[in-house]
Amino acid sequence: MRKKIKKKDPYREREAQKYEHPIASREFILDLLAERESPITYKQLIAELDLTDPEAQEALRRRLLAMVRDGQLLQNRRGAFGLIDKMELLKGYVIGHKDGFGFVVPEEGGEDLFLSARQMRTVFPNDEVLVRVANIDSRGRREGVIAEVLVRHTHELVGRFISKSDVFFVQPANQRINHDILIPQEARQGAQQGQMVVVQITEQPSMTMRPVGKIVKILGDHMAPGMEIDVAIRNHELPYEWPEKVLAEAEKFSPRVPDIDLEGRFDARKLPFVTIDGEDAKDFDDAVYCEARVQGGWILYVAIADVSHYVKPYTELDKESLNRGNSVYFPGQVIPMLPEVLSNELCSLKPEVNRLTLICKMEITPTGKIADYQFHEGVIYSHARLTYNQVHAIVAENDVELQKRYKKLLPHLKELFSVYRTLHAARLKRGAIDFDLPETKIIFSSDRKIERIVALTRNDAHRLIEECMLCANICAARFLMKHKCPSLFRVHEGPTPVKLMDLRKFLGELGLALGGGEEPTSRDYAKLLEKIADRPEARLIQTVLLRSLSQAVYSPDNKGHFGLAFDAYAHFTSPIRRYPDLLVHRGIRKILRGEHTSVKEDALFSKYGEHCSMTERRADDATREAVDWLKCEFMQDKVGEEFSGMITSVTSFGLFVELTEVYVEGLIHISMLRNDYYQFDPVKHALLGERSGKRYRLGDAVKIKVVRVDLDQRQIDFVITDELVEVRPIKKKRPKKKSL
Repeated sequence: MRKKIKKKDPYREREAQKYEHPIASREFILDLLAERESPITYKQLIAELDLTDPEAQEALRRRLLAMVRDGQLLQNRRGAFGLIDKMELLKGYVIGHKDGFGFVVPEEGGEDLFLSARQMRTVFPNDEVLVRVANIDSRGRREGVIAEVLVRHTHELVGRFISKSDVFFVQPANQRINHDILIPQEARQGAQQGQMVVVQITEQPSMTMRPVGKIVKILGDHMAPGMEIDVAIRNHELPYEWPEKVLAEAEKFSPRVPDIDLEGRFDARKLPFVTIDGEDAKDFDDAVYCEARVQGGWILYVAIADVSHYVKPYTELDKESLNRGNSVYFPGQVIPMLPEVLSNELCSLKPEVNRLTLICKMEITPTGKIADYQFHEGVIYSHARLTYNQVHAIVAENDVELQKRYKKLLPHLKELFSVYRTLHAARLKRGAIDFDLPETKIIFSSDRKIERIVALTRNDAHRLIEECMLCANICAARFLMKHKCPSLFRVHEGPTPVKLMDLRKFLGELGLALGGGEEPTSRDYAKLLEKIADRPEARLIQTVLLRSLSQAVYSPDNKGHFGLAFDAYAHFTSPIRRYPDLLVHRGIRKILRGEHTSVKEDALFSKYGEHCSMTERRADDATREAVDWLKCEFMQDKVGEEFSGMITSVTSFGLFVELTEVYVEGLIHISMLRNDYYQFDPVKHALLGERSGKRYRLGDAVKIKVVRVDLDQRQIDFVITDELVEVRPIKKKRPKKKSL
C-alpha cells in the first residue's frame, strides 16, 4: 500500500475556517497530482490523505468533481483524476463546418485543431471541450480527439420538421450543425411536414446516439413571409424579446421631455439644427448645423441624442442594451437595442420638439482641420427632418421647389456643403482609404417577396453627414484621452505580416507595388487606389486590398484607426443603436460633471469591448444569412436563365460569381469547369488550367447559367456559358540557368 502523505497542506487553516469538515485544498490536490507520474483514483487519494471520516470522504469526492467541472482536472475512463496539462489535453470551443467536420479553438490561443466528422458527432458548435492531439494529417493539420465535453451550449435550435416512415426529426437551419434531431411521437406537438420549428434538446449527442429533442414552438410554413428573419434570429441567438423588467422601466418615461430636464443645459433650440437621414429611417441619432466664421472657416455643431440621460448604468434597460450590443437591421425589419419608446420617440431627434443631446461644437479651419472643440450637455429643437435625396436636390441640383420650401434653412445647408467639401479634401490629403464598393437594397412586394434588388447610390448629402460624424467621433476620442477617461475606442489595425506578404505577391503579378515597406500606412493604400482607379481590374484590386486589412473592433486600448488614418477614433454618434457609443457618452458626461470612473467600472471595459465586437459580428452574420435566404428564394424561378456576372471570390473548390443585373452571388463548383484540371493559386486569386493555361481570376467578367437553387443550404449553383473577357493563357517562364 502507498505510504500516507506526510507533507502538510499550506491552506489547511483557510479550509478549516470555511468548512465544518475541512479537506485538502484545491491547490494541495493539484500539487500532489503534479508530483505523480500517473492519474490517481478517488479511493487511492482517500488512502493517501488518510481520510477515515465518511463526511470528509464525501467532501473530497465533491471537490474532485467540482475541479473536473471547472477544467482543473480530468477524470479518465477508469475514473482516475489527473492534471489536464500532464494528460496533454487542450481546452477550447468547437466551431462547425457545413461539410461535417469542425475545429477546436484553444482557449490559450494557438493553432486550431481539426475535428473529423466522426468526432463532431458528439458535440454541437460552441460546446466547450477538452481535446488531445491524435495525429498530424497529410496537410500538416493537428487532428484532435474529444476527451471530454465540459459545457454544452446548445439547448434550443430552429429547423425544419421532417417525417419519414413514422420517424420524426428536425433538420437544423444552421448549416454548421450536421445533426438531425430525433423527435419522439409524444414530443411532436402537432408539427407538420416541412414546417419550421423551435426544438429543445432533451438528450445531447454521443458517439452512439443522435440528439433527441421536443418541439417547443411552431414558427410556420417553410416559405412563409418573414421566416428568413425568424430563422436567422434563432440561429444566431439574437435577443429579440424584451424582458418584463425592461418594459416596466421603459413605461415610466414620459412621451415628452419635462422642463426640469432642460435646466443647466446649453440651450441650442434657436440654432436651425436639421436631421438628414434615409427615407425609411425612424430613429434619428444626429442633427447638424453649420455657420461660417468671419475670420474664415466654420463652426460645425453635431448634436447626438443623449441616451445616457435615460439609460443609467446597471439598470434593467442598461443590462439588456449591453446584452444586445447593437440594433440589428434586417431587410424591412429592425431588432432595436432600445425599446421603441426611447429609440423611436424620446431619444429620436424628431422635428419641432425639444430633445436632450450631447453637442460637439467644433471650429473648422479653411483647410479642414479641427482647430478647437467643446462638448456640452444640450437641448435642441430640430427645424426639419430632411432626407439625403432632398438635401442633395436642394444644394447640388438647385431644386427650385424644395429651395422655396426650405428657404430659411438654405444658407445653413450651403454652409454644410462648403465645410463638407473642405473636410473631404483634407481627408483625401491625409491618406484615408476610400473603398468605393457597391451596396444593395432589397425591394419587397406587398406579400413580402423580393420584387427586385437595386444598387444603393450615395450622393454628396450622404458624404456630408459622414464627414460631420467623423469629426465628432475624432473629438470624442481626443476628449476621452485628454482627460484619461476609460472608454471604448474603435480600433482598426493594418495588415498582418502574412497578409501583407500575400498582398505584395499579388500586386507584383500585376506590375504594381504598395509603398511603406514592412509597415505601410493608409496613405500608401490610398495612393495605390488612386493609381488603379481607371484600370479594368480596379474592383479586383480594391477587394484584395480590403481583405488584407484587419477587422475593426472595440477596445479600451487605443491603437488608432488604420483605414481612416486617425491616431484615435471612438464611436460617439449612434448611441440609440450601438452600446459602445453609449459608453462614450457616459465618459464625456462624467468629464463635464467632474465625476470619476470607479476602479470596478474601469476593469469592465475590456469585457465590454470583446462583447460588443462579438455582437457586431453576430448581427452581420445574422443579416447576411437572412439576405442569402431571400436571394435564394428570389432566384428559385430563374433556373435555366443566363446572366452576366463578375468573379467575386476564388477558392480551392470553385468560383463565386455576383450577377451584374440582380446582385445575387452563386457558386461555380470546380467540377463544373470542363475540359481541364484546375489548380488553385491563392496568391493570384485564380484557378489555373493545367493543360489549357486558362485562368479564372477574381474580378473577371463571365456569363453564367443558373442550374440549381437550394433554399435550405442557401446555395445557388452556376455554370459558365461564355466568357465576357479574354481569358489569357499563362505564359510559362523559362527555367533560369544555374550558375556554376
